[in-house]
Amino acid sequence: MLKDKKILIGISGGIAAYKICYLVRMLVKQGAEVKIVMTPSAAKFVSPITLSTLSKNEVIINLFPANEDISKIEKVETKTWHVNLGLWADIFIIAPATANTIAKIVHGISDNFLLSAVLASRCPVIIAPTMDDDMYKNPVTQKNLNLLKEYGYKIISPSFGELASGIYGEGRMAEPEEISQYVSNFFSQKKDLTGKKILVTAGPTIEFLDSVRYLTNSSTGKMGFELARAANDRGASVTLITGPVSLDDIAGVQRINVKTADEMLRKVKDNIKKKDLLVMTAAVEDFKPVNTIDSKIKKENSDNFTFEFKKTVDILAYAGKNKIGFKLIGFALETENEIENARKKLINKNLDFIVVNNPKTEGAGFGTDTNVVTLLDKKTIEKLPMLSKYETGNKILDKYLQLK
Repeated sequence: MLKDKKILIGISGGIAAYKICYLVRMLVKQGAEVKIVMTPSAAKFVSPITLSTLSKNEVIINLFPANEDISKIEKVETKTWHVNLGLWADIFIIAPATANTIAKIVHGISDNFLLSAVLASRCPVIIAPTMDDDMYKNPVTQKNLNLLKEYGYKIISPSFGELASGIYGEGRMAEPEEISQYVSNFFSQKKDLTGKKILVTAGPTIEFLDSVRYLTNSSTGKMGFELARAANDRGASVTLITGPVSLDDIAGVQRINVKTADEMLRKVKDNIKKKDLLVMTAAVEDFKPVNTIDSKIKKENSDNFTFEFKKTVDILAYAGKNKIGFKLIGFALETENEIENARKKLINKNLDFIVVNNPKTEGAGFGTDTNVVTLLDKKTIEKLPMLSKYETGNKILDKYLQLK
């Protein structure tokens, strides 16, 4: 997958710098040519000699080579210059990317070799942030990350875990395996959906009981977002209608936020025209109260409360009844008789195929970064192994392209 690919790695001064040794080994083993630039601070966390040995290339730290006569600088080999490295690379990974480095990139500051190389780079730049939980959640950092996305940089979000400070929180750099997989996915991307217009629904919907309380489910929206990301990466024009989730925008994807099932249906109706594909991953809440109370219900008023519920709108059924000129893919979350129940839904909702999973299966369901699904159409059943949700999204899109 990575044979002869040219990968530039920029390491800034975070404790996670030691993990880059493992990343370099992974990339080199897959056939990539790896070159490394470091900030002076990064060299205090991990040895440049180790990285040079693993990458089989000189590691560059300073803008001017050490022990070089400045009067003879024009004789320095061109490989040491930031412009040449920026043009050489097929992809530039900055990992770990500290809050300081991220802020400097946003504002175009180039006071070290790594930052100069970023400004001179023409290839895609991938950022893997790492910092303490409070630093990561600081509004300034979040604004900087959003600006990077607007500028076209790709972000590999940090995970939740034990941090260098000893606390648990967000800010832990993505593991080398995840970064390596991201790079492999990047180079394996097809552009076979160029010109296609795709609508994706994602996340939960909520139904208000009173002015502050609501009924919902455990959907995090990850599957829908990763499918939208995959479609966007493959060249499609993607519209993403999502319920309330804590997920970042996807660069290049039009995002529409909704809350209730009725709101989601209205937005689907508004955006259904001239689409080639609808993928309905949203976990639409099935029931809502017959009467919603406008004010907050006071618990002092009664020891018991009774609510009467009715069904919410069936967005998937609406899409199936109005399926003109587009393919329709539905999702089914089943805890028993998965195939039988999914097949009924496939037929009743007029779907082209359905994606079914069981939340009781390890690695599947809400909140996970992986999924275990079965793709079911009127003639075939294809059970997929455990895959990342991004990979699962690509498998779903592959099957869509096989439809006639």
